[in-house]
Amino acid sequence: MAALPSGGPSGAPSPALEVVDVSKSYGTVRALQGVRFSVGAGEIVGLLGPNGAGKSTTMKAILGLLRPDAGSIRLFGAEVGTNPVATKRQIGYVPESPSLYEFLTGTEYLDFIADMYGLDRATRRERIGQFLTGLELAGHEDALISGYSQGMRQKVALIAALAHRPRLLILDEPLNGLDPRSARVTKDLLRNLASRDGVAILFSTHVLEIAQAICDRVVILDHGTVLASGTFESLRARAGLAGSGLEEVFLALTGSGDLGDVVAALER
Repeated sequence: MAALPSGGPSGAPSPALEVVDVSKSYGTVRALQGVRFSVGAGEIVGLLGPNGAGKSTTMKAILGLLRPDAGSIRLFGAEVGTNPVATKRQIGYVPESPSLYEFLTGTEYLDFIADMYGLDRATRRERIGQFLTGLELAGHEDALISGYSQGMRQKVALIAALAHRPRLLILDEPLNGLDPRSARVTKDLLRNLASRDGVAILFSTHVLEIAQAICDRVVILDHGTVLASGTFESLRARAGLAGSGLEEVFLALTGSGDLGDVVAALER
């Protein structure tokens, strides 16, 4: 596999992911406008925002699934689309609603993904086995995916994204459907991957308590633009909400903090 660039002209390490002034429209609808942020090695960055803010469009652009109208996206120092096979082998992706091949068993599906990433049989058996045990999916791996619950499907998607040991993880609501134990195992695993192995992680979620617990920084999108970005403490200071949680900060920054009238109307 061809080597990927690891630094800029000065020799300093490049961020694993750089999104620079990216814009994207669907006809007359502006989905993204001048979006800019980065994710460094060993860092977990939360991508937050209301429904329709542009989070999924941003992730699809990062993965090369759609082309921005303007701006650039760099993965490991190279433009998206440069050496795409080598780049994609260093990325793991969990979409919000994983689409799995339901006519395969869990083992068959994971073997198929392992083949795509070039994992030899001994390596895939060891790694996949560890994930199956850790996520309490062992014993179900030979059943058809069509019979899996939502949580079981999510576990398969997570294993498929992690088994090849990527350098960059793109995760869109990765804890959807997981039971509390598996969610805790996954959160601890992500923190270990970042702190111990230097994996860069972009983590999109609507559950702000999770973002506050595991993310080093957050980027808040609203109507396709970056409304705010930084550490939780810096955003709390910006919102003037000392001692508040991320939910209160998020609602204040997105202009939806006073919900009393909405709640009152729903109670009528």
